[in-house]
Amino acid sequence: MFTGIIETTGTILAIEKELDNRHFVVASALAPELKIDQSLAHNGVCLTVIAQNDGTHTVTAIAETLQKTNFDSLMVGDTVNLERCMPANARFDGHIVQGHTDLTAICTQKLDQNGSWLYTFEYPENSKNITVEKGSICVNGVSLTVVNSQKNSFSVCIIPYTYEFTNFNQIEIGNSVNLEFDILGKYIQKIMEAAKT
Repeated sequence: MFTGIIETTGTILAIEKELDNRHFVVASALAPELKIDQSLAHNGVCLTVIAQNDGTHTVTAIAETLQKTNFDSLMVGDTVNLERCMPANARFDGHIVQGHTDLTAICTQKLDQNGSWLYTFEYPENSKNITVEKGSICVNGVSLTVVNSQKNSFSVCIIPYTYEFTNFNQIEIGNSVNLEFDILGKYIQKIMEAAKT
C-alpha cells in the first residue's frame, strides 16, 4: 500500500523490450536503498524491482500494465514519480493508494495561478469512475484533492513544492497521466450498483 506522497523522482535510462514486456532501467537517489523483489510505485504504478545497483534499478511492465497506464508512451529521459510502500509505523500523510492504475487521463488545461497551478484532466466517457469535490485522487502517483469535479473530468491545484519535486512540472496539455480513483469511493459505488439489481 502507498499513500501518494512522492519520495523522489527517477529518470528512465533505458527501455528494453522482451516479448510483450518492457524492462525500464531507472536512475534515482533511492536506488542504493532498494532491494530485489521490493514493490515500488512509478507514476502510481506498483512494480517489482528485478535488478538493482548503486545508481539504478530495473522493473518490468507487462502487456496489461502497458495497456492501462501511460507506460506505453514513456521514453528514455522521461521523469517518473517514485514512492516506496508505506511502513506499518509511518504517518498516513496522503490517502489509501494501492498502486493499481484504473485508467489514463489527458491533461486538457494547465493554468499558472501566480503561486500555484491548476490542472484539468479528462478521462473516457465510458468509465464508471467518479470524482467528488474535495475528495481524493491519485494522479501519476501523487495524492491530490479534487476541485471542480465534473462528469469525466476534474481539476487539481498544485503547490510550488509539489510542482518542483514531482513530474507535474513536465505535464503539459495533451499529456497522458495515470489515475487511481479513491478505493473507498469505488467500493461504495460497487455496493450501490449491486443494490439496484
